[in-house]
Amino acid sequence: MSTQAGATAGERTGRRGRTAAGPRKAAALLTAAAAVGTLTALPARAAEGPALPPYAFDASAQRIAGAASSGNAVELEPGRSYRDTLKKDGKVYYRLNLGTDRNSYVSVVAVPRPGGKAAYGDGFKVGIQDGTGTECGSQSVNFAVGDHVRPLTAYARRTVDPDDSFCQEAGPYYVLVERDSEAGSAQDDWELEIQHLTEPLLTRKGPDKLPESWPSGMPALPVGGAKDRQGGDGFARAVSLEKGEWRARIRPGQTLFWRVPVDWGQQVFASAELGSSAAGDDSVGYALALGIDNPARGFVDLRTGSYNGRPATVALDPLRPVAHENRGTYETATNGMRFAGWYYLTATLSPEVAEEYGDEALPLTLRVDVTGKKKPAPGYAGDPGVFQVTAQDEQAAANGSAGTAAEGGGTAMVALAAGGLGLGTVLLVGLGAWTFLARRPAAGR
Repeated sequence: MSTQAGATAGERTGRRGRTAAGPRKAAALLTAAAAVGTLTALPARAAEGPALPPYAFDASAQRIAGAASSGNAVELEPGRSYRDTLKKDGKVYYRLNLGTDRNSYVSVVAVPRPGGKAAYGDGFKVGIQDGTGTECGSQSVNFAVGDHVRPLTAYARRTVDPDDSFCQEAGPYYVLVERDSEAGSAQDDWELEIQHLTEPLLTRKGPDKLPESWPSGMPALPVGGAKDRQGGDGFARAVSLEKGEWRARIRPGQTLFWRVPVDWGQQVFASAELGSSAAGDDSVGYALALGIDNPARGFVDLRTGSYNGRPATVALDPLRPVAHENRGTYETATNGMRFAGWYYLTATLSPEVAEEYGDEALPLTLRVDVTGKKKPAPGYAGDPGVFQVTAQDEQAAANGSAGTAAEGGGTAMVALAAGGLGLGTVLLVGLGAWTFLARRPAAGR
């Protein structure tokens, strides 16, 4: 069984809860151990394993400091990545100098310190405003399920459209990132990874009417001939995939990153199966999460499922084919499928799984399919940069390379062995996980 999670531009709903009896069992064991003056009676699975690797930030990211006022905001240049720190209930501004010949997308990955607690509703919002304070586009994300922190991601956009009456002038714009935390939540600072991408306009107005009918059925995903393809530890280290069945190992509290090239007219389907464990049989709610983000690191969708020691599978809902007309709706999962390029898949295992099944890695099988005949791009007036699928991208997907697409086209690749990687080599606690959010209308204005 799986449950839906998502992100919206504004409000977001989600369900919290845990069915596992692990915390009560652990408390009872601690009490008993204290009574005899020792903790050696605790079972091996209660012991903490080695620390998970941290989120892998973009090595080229420039360290900056967000301003308390838009008047002092530092500029985010197109095609660049940045690092910053966001305090509890913090609010920071960055500046964009925008023209009228390209759309702009600014994504923010917020990385809390691992192991902290999160209250329902904790999260952040990123938005783009013009010089009058009018909001051009925004997205809010939060810890909608569970009470553990995990990295969150959201993006905002400013698009150029002659039919719009606001956010169309050339000049200064401002990115506002706002954090919201409850009193009982972890008070530590969050590290931010910020990226500014631009997209050329079309030579003529593109299609914007969403087709009423589309291939919404779920195909049989590939099985047989599974190959090792351990996930990476962040967007910048996402491991490339093509259609197929892929094996990895995942520890509680960890998120793995992959990326799949999806061209115009194509659909992407994916499922993640968590292997069985003989260490227990109690049910852990929201144990496994499978998410997808678009080439601009915009949230598209995420699904979660429980785990009781038997094999458990979570599958993404069918998504519309990549098309320009998907921009004609505010529904997040559809609007997010707005351009070709690398789509990012993330799989996250809840840290609560360790309370019942120990901290050892569990086998994970990822099944991916990309269907549909490629269609021509909608007619860009310039180089689409990351918003395309190149022959080099397809080769990277076949080889399992890891890297980040760079603004201006092409792919900056970092060699990474595709099979048999040790657990400590590429595991992570990254973006991790866990954008447990409910699918909603897309970023509002």
